[in-house]
Amino acid sequence: MIDSENAARAYCAGLADEAALERLQKLADLVAGENERQNLVSNASLTMVWQRHLADSVQLLEHVPRETAGAWLDLGTGAGFPGLAIAAARPDWEVVLVESRKRRVEWLERAAAELGLSKCRVVGSRLEDVESFPAAIISARAFAPLGKLLNLSARFSTRHSIWLLPKGRKAAQELSEQPVAIREMFHVEQSRTDMTAGILIGQGTPRQP
Repeated sequence: MIDSENAARAYCAGLADEAALERLQKLADLVAGENERQNLVSNASLTMVWQRHLADSVQLLEHVPRETAGAWLDLGTGAGFPGLAIAAARPDWEVVLVESRKRRVEWLERAAAELGLSKCRVVGSRLEDVESFPAAIISARAFAPLGKLLNLSARFSTRHSIWLLPKGRKAAQELSEQPVAIREMFHVEQSRTDMTAGILIGQGTPRQP
């Protein structure tokens, strides 16, 4: 379990190279600066930014097979987690960040530019209005309840798509409330940054009941 800032940095170092670690630190600094202008994250979480936001995002890489190819779609990116952190850790990957709030969109675009993330694209729109494309990976943190999330985003998935959905303490409960086909598609992994939190992990296209 990652239980300190030092442990979180060390963990990220195991999944990213030195240049990526520098980008992640710069991202942390950018978030702290922007937080003075708009409420991206809670001020309390900034004292544990590596644990609460960076390692919490980067841990998703553990669940992506090396041979995975294609776009990473992050829904409701907000302050940039997990999507912008993933892009900072893997700048050679195509990462698409979807966010509808104008000030957040402007912040994400500025941050991606300052981090030099040329393959990271910000889509400033509601998900319902985003043109469909096949995503290799679909992630979302605090975007929507599971059923609604899957209904909105299933059109971006293929039978090979990997779903990585940090769901906090309600992960198992949310999954248990879904139809059998969805329960069989996903399983719960414990978060490395919070022993009470879970990540829903699945593969394929959600089937309607």
